[in-house]
Amino acid sequence: MEEIQCWHCGRFVPKSPRHKDQNYCGRSECQKARKALWKRKKMRDDQEYRLNHQASNKAWFEAHPGYWKRYREKNPKKAERNRMLQKIRNIKRLKKNQGEASGQLIAKVDASIARKTKVRGQFWIIPVIAKVDALKVFISEIPDTYQ
Repeated sequence: MEEIQCWHCGRFVPKSPRHKDQNYCGRSECQKARKALWKRKKMRDDQEYRLNHQASNKAWFEAHPGYWKRYREKNPKKAERNRMLQKIRNIKRLKKNQGEASGQLIAKVDASIARKTKVRGQFWIIPVIAKVDALKVFISEIPDTYQ
């Protein structure tokens, strides 16, 4: 029986005679990856699908007012992590759109901006390698007596 290499996990598995264009194995995480890729392509290429998806999301949010506020209150660590990641996404978006008029931030910027000469606060160290957890660090000012 012919084998294929899964595009997600890289394992070799027997090819299904029922699925001529099979590229993924049957493991649940590989099927999730396959479906996520399909959805990304569909959202990018099919305007009607994208508009239906947006309308569905809008209807759900209208039926569940205050959901995200309650979620952030119940999960402060996740909310804080998302704020840090959003800052990184904003920077990437600005760099990508540099020179364009549309290079505006999509989320509110934290009002507590550090002084120009000193940086302190809580930061997330985000690794470039996939599937590695982010590390939370606290950076504080070192007094002049230690320098």
